[in-house]
Amino acid sequence: MKNKKRLSFWELLKRIGPGIVLTGVVIGPGVITTASMVGASYGYALMWLFIPIAFMGVTFVVASYRITLLTGMPSIKAIRHYFGKTAGVIVGVSTFLSCVFFTIGNISGTGAAMNLLFGMDWKIGAVIMLLVLVYCYFSKNVYSKIEKLILLCIFGMIIAFYISLVSVGGPEVAPAIKGLSHWYFPAGSLYLALGFISTHASITTGIYGTYLSKEKEWSRDDLYNGGMMADALAHVIGIILVSGAIVLVGAVVLYPNNVTISSPTQLSSLLKPFLGTFAPIIMGIALLAAAFSSLLGNTHRSVVLLNAGFDKPTNLNHKSIQIGAVVVLIVSAIISFSYGGSPIELIYISNIATAIATPVSGLLMTILLFKKDVNKGEKRPYLLQTAMVISYTFCLGLIIASIISIL
Repeated sequence: MKNKKRLSFWELLKRIGPGIVLTGVVIGPGVITTASMVGASYGYALMWLFIPIAFMGVTFVVASYRITLLTGMPSIKAIRHYFGKTAGVIVGVSTFLSCVFFTIGNISGTGAAMNLLFGMDWKIGAVIMLLVLVYCYFSKNVYSKIEKLILLCIFGMIIAFYISLVSVGGPEVAPAIKGLSHWYFPAGSLYLALGFISTHASITTGIYGTYLSKEKEWSRDDLYNGGMMADALAHVIGIILVSGAIVLVGAVVLYPNNVTISSPTQLSSLLKPFLGTFAPIIMGIALLAAAFSSLLGNTHRSVVLLNAGFDKPTNLNHKSIQIGAVVVLIVSAIISFSYGGSPIELIYISNIATAIATPVSGLLMTILLFKKDVNKGEKRPYLLQTAMVISYTFCLGLIIASIISIL
């Protein structure tokens, strides 16, 4: 490895790209719902989860980028190359299913938002928004316009949560510090913790990022000039800024009153201290924006990863991706509408299920990071390798503990 010149701050900003897109995909109703539940149900007790989330989020993204930059192949293609077609298919299918569960949660999120805004049945509201989404898939220039509006709404949501936090006097410092430093799972919190982590720090996110990184034309230089790390940090910081505010508002506003999040109306209670009677409207807009933004990216992501597993086209503009995305929407909608409970409950269940891709895909990505021929000509990334093992082991341990608890 030759010495590489570190880029300036402004040069780094120009290299950032995939991480921001990934943040838009991740910040959906699952983040809002699970973060609200964490604060409302356990106060500050699970604040420590943000530490492993930051650690794992950066690790998974950087590890995935590194493998792609060194091999010249996106993650699943690299897995097919080094472990065979069967391994590629297994990872493609498992990451596809993970994204489908995420889509089910997003559909429920659009329905919950329409219920808050217009008081209509959440399933009818979801159908209306799905029709709008399909129109966006096959219309020119509509996607970019809606995406800008959605980003504006999400930015407004962030402001609303932070102002709401300030309006109630902010978080209690001592309990918040204790929540960050005392690592334990309060009784009954294991499943929620799994859903929370699966939503915020996922190996699937890192894998998908390698398909987005092609647009930035990254090279090996970005391994060492700070570009790759800057992109990963931008992604993780964006998620934590949003989710952290929601958890804190839930801890301050809902936890003292023993409010359990199980309906859209209770979700809007987070903003009542600041917005009063307008809280359901603003939360509805925020939830709709987050769900719709995530749906736009996640349905495409699911088909891209599935196609990659079978060595099929992964270009977002390819017909198979567009048609596949519509099929995923239809199937996910059928599953969503078959559920008899609250859309908020379905969002929660769906986000726990997104952990399905972690055991196999995480293991193969970890092995790839250790392969000598992958790192040929470069200094071995001992620190990154250690971080990857810790991150994978932590996620796998949480999944196993949850299964044992169920049994």
